[in-house]
Amino acid sequence: MMAAGMDPRSSWTRTTPADLERSLLAPGSGGFLAMGAGEVLGCVGYRPDGDRTLTLNKLATVPQARRLGVGRALVREVEHVARMGGYERVLLAVSQFNLDVLPFYDRLGYTVTDEPYAHAHPDSPAPVVLVKEVTHV
Repeated sequence: MMAAGMDPRSSWTRTTPADLERSLLAPGSGGFLAMGAGEVLGCVGYRPDGDRTLTLNKLATVPQARRLGVGRALVREVEHVARMGGYERVLLAVSQFNLDVLPFYDRLGYTVTDEPYAHAHPDSPAPVVLVKEVTHV
């Protein structure tokens, strides 16, 4: 994540391997890596938050993979997991230190909501929460 250019003020600087394990390896949770030429180009994680919400988290792409559709493809995979799992929506949070990504999510159909983010780090400013309804297959 830091190699992808995450702001050092973000909660990532306080994320431990145990935090990642709880987030990515809990029942119903998972993630994807985007690979190219043997290199990791991007990653994304997801976890269930109740019966109707799948939370997308930890989306990052390395600078050389940006504007190539890698991030969009990773988000679409999480949306597919949500549809196949019977979830009604995908929710995500954007750090106050990464607000320049909001247009990216807007283009993918996500809208800002005023609901709180249950997984916000207490030492970080409140994130911007976005949500997208997904249709079931």
